[in-house]
Amino acid sequence: MEHCGLTCASHPPTASPSFSAQPTGASRLRTLLLATAVTLALATPLSRAQESRLPDIGSSAGELLTPARQAEYGGMMLRELRNYGYLLDDPLVDDWLQSMGTRLGSNSAQPQQKFTFFMLKDRQINAFATLGGYIGMNAGLVLTAEREDEVAAVLSHEISHVTQQHVLRSVEKAQRDQIPILLGMLAAVVAAQQAGGNSSGDATMAAITSGMGLMQQLQINFTRSNESEADRLGIRTLARSGYDVDAMAGFFERMSAAMRGNEGGYSTPDFLRTHPVTVTRISEAKSRAEQMKKDTVLLTTATPTGVRQERVNPAEPSTDPIKASGNPLLPGSMQLSLPSIGLPRGPSGQFDWARERLRVLSAPTPSELVREYQDLRRSQKNGLSDPQRYGVAIAQLRDGGSAVQQALQDLQQLQSEHPDNLWVNLALGEAESRNGRHAEANRRFDALLRRLPQSRPVALTYAQILNEQGGVEAGRRAQAMLRPLLARAGDDPVFQRTFARACELAGDTPRASEAYAEAAYLNGRPEQALLQFQALLKQPELDYVSRARVDARIEAIMPTVLEMRRLGVRDPDMERR
Repeated sequence: MEHCGLTCASHPPTASPSFSAQPTGASRLRTLLLATAVTLALATPLSRAQESRLPDIGSSAGELLTPARQAEYGGMMLRELRNYGYLLDDPLVDDWLQSMGTRLGSNSAQPQQKFTFFMLKDRQINAFATLGGYIGMNAGLVLTAEREDEVAAVLSHEISHVTQQHVLRSVEKAQRDQIPILLGMLAAVVAAQQAGGNSSGDATMAAITSGMGLMQQLQINFTRSNESEADRLGIRTLARSGYDVDAMAGFFERMSAAMRGNEGGYSTPDFLRTHPVTVTRISEAKSRAEQMKKDTVLLTTATPTGVRQERVNPAEPSTDPIKASGNPLLPGSMQLSLPSIGLPRGPSGQFDWARERLRVLSAPTPSELVREYQDLRRSQKNGLSDPQRYGVAIAQLRDGGSAVQQALQDLQQLQSEHPDNLWVNLALGEAESRNGRHAEANRRFDALLRRLPQSRPVALTYAQILNEQGGVEAGRRAQAMLRPLLARAGDDPVFQRTFARACELAGDTPRASEAYAEAAYLNGRPEQALLQFQALLKQPELDYVSRARVDARIEAIMPTVLEMRRLGVRDPDMERR
């Protein structure tokens, strides 16, 4: 994994093997073999960790892993993270993160690259990129950020690591360096042993340590150059996407201040250990931002909701697929002028609501969350903001019991102040249903669905509420609502579990079993999924189309199970049987 651009293997744990001061005979041979093994161990995890990245298209690094193989390992990594409970799967948060990431990715150096963005529950400040375009972000980073532009700055940096194939390039360089360093270590060890005397053991140890240090330093130097390149290209992606280019330096400065504040014996955030922030790096980010602002003009455009102003670089090529698709064979006067259908630019306006939802969903315990909001209320002159009041209401909904009634009242007040806010309306519909006002809740969800027919958060939340209400009719409504989303949301375990329950209520047992098996696979339990699919084939009511679909899934999952067994990864639940 590449934590904020630096792979875990870039900073391997310091090896301090204990050697005899005066190795002789078999001990010398053991020492030499151990030295070689230690060096190889430093390179092997590095290769394994860094092979989990995109290939450098157009360079020899691309030969390490094909794009399909990278996507396969990236998906396996994501499922394993989910299996261990690290992921924060929430339709609203995921939609916000994926939308922001898609905007940035479409303006990156490789807009054709597919990216998958996901959130982790961890409150440490960190983010990372891994193979196949998978980019993860800790909830702690969003909670620390003060605006969406800062989150976008980190994402654009990680996107640049992917588009520039930094990981596979690092692996390729490590493989080139490995043999010369090993040979140098071997020569030094042999020379030390031939010298004899009491100093031979010390010389052997010095040779081994020097070789290990050289390998580590070469890797660190290489990743530092990657960081600089990712910063440079990331800020360009940030500008193209309509975000504030000052956000990158601003976030770095606050992280640097946090590092200085932690020098009194407190632990340094992961972000600062894996993503070192220096004065040079901050000054370079500021310099780039100032230069970009000089190279741009302020463009004012009319929109249905008012007037929008954004800075545009006239020298930048258009990233809009329609504007960039003119016919080069026609003169300019004959080119068609088509309306832009590009993605939205700049902040979404949802950051504050997303941050408070993350605060609730990532809280270690309900009591700590209560104290957190109490501290916020005391520290702010005007008390809690509207998004923070929303967070308190979400916490009350999750607590259940009598707190649900209070959540309903608070959300009704918020909805009167923000009538078109999707986050508030979805929460209000949940509160209404859980207070027994099912008809009112369903009318609210139906109106949202008519307004946003392709919205995954709306469809999923409504289906979950219908499943809670229970009954065959509710199950059929939820099933019909989710079925059109299967093609683009089928890789979401929350969707599969919700769809499975809806099918179960509707009496469609084979389809429910299939969805439950898919959920097991997506949750990092491929062996369980395989057994469930194989058992499903024995059901006599399975029709021809469903049987063919299940056969295809068994064929697709079997290599994953075999690969995980080869790597020594076993499902603990399966081993207990």
